[in-house]
Amino acid sequence: DAVRLTLDARGLPPDAAAGLAAGACLRAWRFTRAQRREKPGLQALDLVVDDPAAVAPHWARASAGVRGCLLARDLAMEPANALTTRAFAARLEALAEHGIAVDVLGRRRLAREGLGGLLAVGQGSDNPPRLAVLRWRGSIAAAPVVFVGKGICFDTGGISIKPAAGMAAMKSDMAGAAACAGAMLALALRRSPAPAVAVLALAENAFSETAYRPGDVLRMGSGHTVEVVDTDAEGRLVLADALHYAQRFRPQAVLDLATLTGAIVTALGSHRAGLFGSDDALLAQAQAAGERVGEPVWPMPIGARHRADLDSAIADLKQCATGRLLPDACHATAFLREFAGPAPWAHLDIAGVAARAAADALGPPGPSGFGARLLDRLVSLYFEH
Repeated sequence: DAVRLTLDARGLPPDAAAGLAAGACLRAWRFTRAQRREKPGLQALDLVVDDPAAVAPHWARASAGVRGCLLARDLAMEPANALTTRAFAARLEALAEHGIAVDVLGRRRLAREGLGGLLAVGQGSDNPPRLAVLRWRGSIAAAPVVFVGKGICFDTGGISIKPAAGMAAMKSDMAGAAACAGAMLALALRRSPAPAVAVLALAENAFSETAYRPGDVLRMGSGHTVEVVDTDAEGRLVLADALHYAQRFRPQAVLDLATLTGAIVTALGSHRAGLFGSDDALLAQAQAAGERVGEPVWPMPIGARHRADLDSAIADLKQCATGRLLPDACHATAFLREFAGPAPWAHLDIAGVAARAAADALGPPGPSGFGARLLDRLVSLYFEH
């Protein structure tokens, strides 16, 4: 592999020249940290352009998004024995060097906040649950945009254990939280004027004598009681508490990202993320931002029947429905809507797009970092004025 690459972008418009360089950086990414003999990869990129001064501002914006995306990929590629909940929190705390304020809530603070969903999911593991809150102050007087991310550092399925086949991929069940962290880094690197917050729910869904069980009733941070049906539907529980916690920041918009359901993969494959939400304008903005950066989404419904399917005989609602051939992605989002609060809200189910099975124009096989550049572009297009 080449260590240094020169791209001739003469004749291209300035934004296209910057886009060419960004694409090359995304395509060249490799994860070699765990290899005894690291294979050399691309170390430097020279871009030949007609007018460097004209390209520079476009590259500053694009390169921030690239670095955010690559942070998300690095986090998702880490093995679960390296990226424990504590280690993930420490990686997030290191973002303080870029001007991001980081606060990490441990078990005691989670208990004081009553975040029973996050605590229950994490209680079966020796790696304790965490809620990481990242804040970028910005420079304009506005309510923040809040990103909420599912950060399940490894998902065995808990007592409702997953099959062995494919379980190794569950080390990246924190790709939503990783993308939100990457978006925050991108905003900081380009000194975005827009205030932003990321609320990231970190846990390991393990099974042990202390694990939560099907049939348990949990009291969430919002005060809702939830009947557990399937311990492998843990993502919506940790997201629900994170969405509730996000309300204290009085957001002008909330977007959550999660590798949430297999149902969305059945519906949309690896082509697009599922997009759900409560506000048509925010959904349209998320779609537009995704198209601009090559991270496409597709709108999906949340119907009244989807919520009715979650009625419980013993709690305020069930975590999920039971039966075969269920619209679980819609059920999961109907569940999350109960905790999303009054601000415009969008949910991106990225289960089918968080990793590439094969190389394409924007990267090699492995984690895609999907969502980091989408969120960064969304903020730049609609929340910086």
